[in-house]
Parts: sequence; C-alpha cells; structure tokens
Amino acid sequence: MPDTERKSRQIRIGKVSVGGGAPVTVQSMTKTDTRDVPATVAQIKSLEKAGCDIVRLAVPDMDAALALGKIRKQTKIPIVSDIHFDYRLALEAVRQGVDGMRINPGNIGAKYRIKAVVDAVRERGIPIRIGVNSGSLEKDILKKHGSPTPEALAESALRHVSILEDLDFRDIKISVKSTDVKKMIAAYRILAEVTDYPLHLGVTEAGTYEMGTIKSSVGIGTLLAEGIGDTIRVSLTGDPVDEIDVGIKILKSLGIRRNGIELISCPGCGRLEIDLMKLVKDVEDRIAGLELPRPIKIAILGCVVNGPGEASEADIGIAGGRGKGMLYKDGKLVRSFKEGKIVDELVKELETFAEPAS
Repeated sequence: MPDTERKSRQIRIGKVSVGGGAPVTVQSMTKTDTRDVPATVAQIKSLEKAGCDIVRLAVPDMDAALALGKIRKQTKIPIVSDIHFDYRLALEAVRQGVDGMRINPGNIGAKYRIKAVVDAVRERGIPIRIGVNSGSLEKDILKKHGSPTPEALAESALRHVSILEDLDFRDIKISVKSTDVKKMIAAYRILAEVTDYPLHLGVTEAGTYEMGTIKSSVGIGTLLAEGIGDTIRVSLTGDPVDEIDVGIKILKSLGIRRNGIELISCPGCGRLEIDLMKLVKDVEDRIAGLELPRPIKIAILGCVVNGPGEASEADIGIAGGRGKGMLYKDGKLVRSFKEGKIVDELVKELETFAEPAS
C-alpha cells in the first residue's frame, strides 16, 4: 500500500474487522431467494469455500427476514441484511441475529422509525452500511446537481450519515457506487477527503463476467492503489463465486491480499513450444485448495529462452518447451525435468512452503 494510505476508523461485522488497518475484505451478495433457506445456505457455503469474507442477503419482505436466523445458524461468515424503506424488516433482521445491515436511514420515514432501528443495532453491536447508487439519488440532490455526479453521490451519502450522527451512532461504513467508473472513483475520493468512515468499494451493475471484471478492476483497483478502500464487492451478472474470485485477484494484483498464491503467466508468442493455456489451467486446478502460510508468487513461462529472466521476480518460476521443464526459485534454476512433470514438480515445490521450518 502507498505511504498516503487513508486511515479509517474500524468497525466489526461479526468477527470480521473492516477499516482501521484491517486486511481489505471481499464481499458478495447471494442471488437466491432468501426465503429459500436450503438454496441460500448452499450458495453461502460455496462463497465461504471460495474465500468470501462477508455476505449480503436481500430482505424484501417479512418472510425473508424471518428466514435469516435459520440461515445464520447454518453458515459461518458474517451476514449483512439488505433492507430498503421498511424499518420493521430491519428490526426483525436484528432479532434474527444478522451481523451487519445495509439500510439508508433517510429512506425509512419518520424519525421514531430511524431511532428504533438505531437503538436496536446499537444494542447488538451491529454496524450500518449506507449505500448510495447513481440510480437512486434523492430528487432534490439530482435537481441541484443536474445528474448523478460524484458530488451528488457524496452529498447523498453524507446526508444519510448525518442522520445517524444526530442519533450519536457512528458504527458506519459507506459506499457510493456508480455504473460509471470515473464517477465512482471521483465520488470515493471526495468521501476519503472529508470523512474517516470505512469505505465499501464497488462498481454497481458492472455487467457480465468479462466487462464487469474490467470495470471493477479499474475502479476498485485505482482506489486501492491510492490507499482508499476497506472492503470490496465485485458486482457481476452470474454466479457470485466469480465475484469472489475476481475480488481476490484484484487484491493479489496490488499485493494487498495477505495470503494465498498469485499466479502470473506470459502472454505467449511465436517462440511457444508448449500448450501454455493448458499448462496455466492445469496449475490453477492443482493449486486451488492449497493453503500456504504466506503469499507466494508463481510465474509460468512458455519459453526456455526468456523464461529465466522473466521468472526472476517470482518466488517460483516454471518454464517449459523443447520437451523439458525448468523450475526456478528466487530467480535461480533449481532443477529441470521432463515436460510432462511440470505441474507435479511445481506442486512439490509449493508444498515445501507449507512445511514448518526445521
């Protein structure tokens, strides 16, 4: 992280710390009907396995709110209820044992309703995420700014924050998401300057896997590289497990993720003498469940000519071609072997990192 890393206050969502120097967490949202407990539990467990730190569930009605407790008992990661307008759903979510809540206080009506929610979450130590999107700004703010500008997004978020602060509640995190990457970046920069609340980064409605990955990587990655952001959610159309995969890779690409394996590979060229795409896929499949005590960078190169130099920046490098494989450690050749043993030799070397020092 850069020396200018933003210092935010810390909140806790269940057992997970957000902000205040805690590791950047990766979130997702279930896409099942929350009222379908078995399906929702199954999806959360798949997200847990993928490395999800926090999961959000839509709570559109009281039946969904009443299902939260059953879901909570069968899962491990913190659960955040996503509620709009109806304060009674928020109160029931608290009773059901959620760990966090996404609700905008300015949208739930009379002050006594807001106070009832704040009193309930305060008693249980549940933080509130204020989530502002470019498509749901207040009419007066839109009229003032003319469109969902970064300034409009920030103003809306701070309006909701002030409502909670007036009730002496500051266990808050903020998101200001937009489908426009440049507006999203600018809005978060504004908030980073004027408040120390933890920031939840995301590009809303980012799109399908390919375009959503690009937009999220640019938006979220830019801010994280500037030291802005405490938790992230990559919004993709499709399986939410993909959101976790992309989110973790964004963190790894910036050296933020504090454990796991970062896999890098050359783009390939006319010198290739190996099926590089298959090799990378085979390596990914074999290392998927491998737990290591510290971050490890693996470089996969398809050329024994430039491979040695290109592997020098990685903890482990493998190069293949001309029927043989070569394994490098900290830039130095360790051993060579037949091409068909590349993946086995790599996994064998990785397992030495998992072994305790003698």
